[in-house]
Amino acid sequence: MLSHRLCFSLSPSDLKRSIPISRVPLHPLYVAQVRPYQVALAANNAINGTENGAVRFKESGEASDEEASLPAGLRQDLMPNHVAVIMDGNRRWARTRGLPVASGYEAGVQALRRLVKLCCKWEIRVLTVFAFSLDNWFRPKVEIDFLMGLFENGLNSLLEEFARAEIRISVIGDSTKLPKPLLRVLSNAVDSTKNNSRLHLIVAVSYSGQYDVVQACQSIAQKVKDGKIEPKDIDGFLIEQELQTSCTHFQYPDLLIRTSGELRISNFMLWQLAYTELFFSQSHWPDFGEAEFLEALYSFQQRQRRSYGSSKWMANLMVFCLSATQP
Repeated sequence: MLSHRLCFSLSPSDLKRSIPISRVPLHPLYVAQVRPYQVALAANNAINGTENGAVRFKESGEASDEEASLPAGLRQDLMPNHVAVIMDGNRRWARTRGLPVASGYEAGVQALRRLVKLCCKWEIRVLTVFAFSLDNWFRPKVEIDFLMGLFENGLNSLLEEFARAEIRISVIGDSTKLPKPLLRVLSNAVDSTKNNSRLHLIVAVSYSGQYDVVQACQSIAQKVKDGKIEPKDIDGFLIEQELQTSCTHFQYPDLLIRTSGELRISNFMLWQLAYTELFFSQSHWPDFGEAEFLEALYSFQQRQRRSYGSSKWMANLMVFCLSATQP
């Protein structure tokens, strides 16, 4: 049986998306930061010959000074290490356009590809996306079958190009419910991308935060039963090691984004979101692009973070110490 902890790597192709300047949000809280971004974007286009700020996805080994640069108003030292996203609104996006539900999910895949490119470009270390909830199994079978097929076909088509971009992918959730063909694709992806380190893309499929905590408790209880640990040894650190997000050094998201205007976290990463900054976007997920991501990042960098887990230098120090202890 395939473990519920999978690591597979995908890498996006050179999909270019133009963001017209008129689409940059003008919310009063962010206009001071967005205006300089517009000016910098126009200047960057003139210097580099790119059109409308299109994102270019650099492949492994290709040098590019442009990639490491941030839009005006963003600070590299305040960038989140780990961004989590609840990709909500695919069905509503389709219905408002008179399209079948399947079209909304297909458009949502393209939105994910755009976000992956931006995370690579702006040096975000981990991106976790809520792709399919454990509760979604109660949806109509025809919709579930389509989504499982979309996952499988998407991985098969994107695996080679994502791998060239050195993107590692992990899958978290209850893998026992996934179709066998999809499990085989995931297993292959895990093995072929386990050494990639540019961006860690964690995809939550058949996942719930409550399930994650329960399976961690079950694993710890079994270790107590087997005499490997004592009940007094159980603490927060031990629980962290049993959560499915233990596949990454940056277990705690710095920023959670939810699209489509819903103001809840819907059973997603309940333990890991204890000190996470929350941002709710009115855009449906297929419409979420560079301008919307910038708005979330500007909001994040304006906040006063007081948790020990929110310090970027502390997170980097923890990664260094963990790496130093490995043979």
